[in-house]
Amino acid sequence: MRQTQLRLTDLDRSSVEEIRSKGIHHSREVNRAHALSCLDRGIPEAQILDVLGMGRTALWRTRSAYLQGGVEHAIFDVARAGRPAVYDTDAEARVTALACSAPPKGRQRWTLVELERAARQEVGLGAVSRETVRRMLKKTTSSPGGV
Repeated sequence: MRQTQLRLTDLDRSSVEEIRSKGIHHSREVNRAHALSCLDRGIPEAQILDVLGMGRTALWRTRSAYLQGGVEHAIFDVARAGRPAVYDTDAEARVTALACSAPPKGRQRWTLVELERAARQEVGLGAVSRETVRRMLKKTTSSPGGV
């Protein structure tokens, strides 16, 4: 296997070491940081692949991304396209709190339809649907009323 030399700048080296040693990062980001560090130290690619358990293509892409765009481009994933969330975690927390509160008068538990009606009266949740309420509650560990 052909070994291509890669030399990190001092600033890039300190950034990589910081990602490797502390902070909260996704495992693939830490793995890429380890790969860059190993390439910088001249460790053979075959050994890097064996120790880190990554594929040859992943290593090549990490090296190529570093050469094209630096550490940030090589280690961190690019934001993917997709529809942004309509309701934030605060709105989800309010719906969950509503579901955990006392049910309407004359009822023993909340139904999804009643939760939807009550949530629509909350500020910022005027257009929430029954399905959205169901998905919000599905994310929680408690599920009152069989929701």
